[in-house]
Amino acid sequence: MALLESFLLVVHLIIAVVICGLVLLQHGKGADMGAAFGSGSSGSLFGAAGSANFLSRTTGILAALFFLSSLGLTYLGTMHAKPKDVMQQGVMGNVPATPGSDAPKAPAPAPAAPSGDAAPGGVPSKAGEVPK
Repeated sequence: MALLESFLLVVHLIIAVVICGLVLLQHGKGADMGAAFGSGSSGSLFGAAGSANFLSRTTGILAALFFLSSLGLTYLGTMHAKPKDVMQQGVMGNVPATPGSDAPKAPAPAPAAPSGDAAPGGVPSKAGEVPK
């Protein structure tokens, strides 16, 4: 099972890299915008509405394979999960409890208000207060 998972992970990474390359190679639809305003012979605002070319079809097929390999890796990863895995117990499951950690903590003393910080009109400023 580990061999299948390793193979699927390698295929998944190769597909991801190829998808990135294909997306960067494709011609964006926004580049045809200037043709709609007189500099070219385009019939619509965002370029020709024809069928998809080879790059976009290949990207779509690889995207579907990427999703399928993601689902496969998820399935293989959950099949052999240990009963006390991090996903079942949380990240704080292995932290030892410190003695006296259940005792309530004393509230911190309030900071002293700075002297001479009165706003116009005699109202004291709230600049020194700490939000709770």
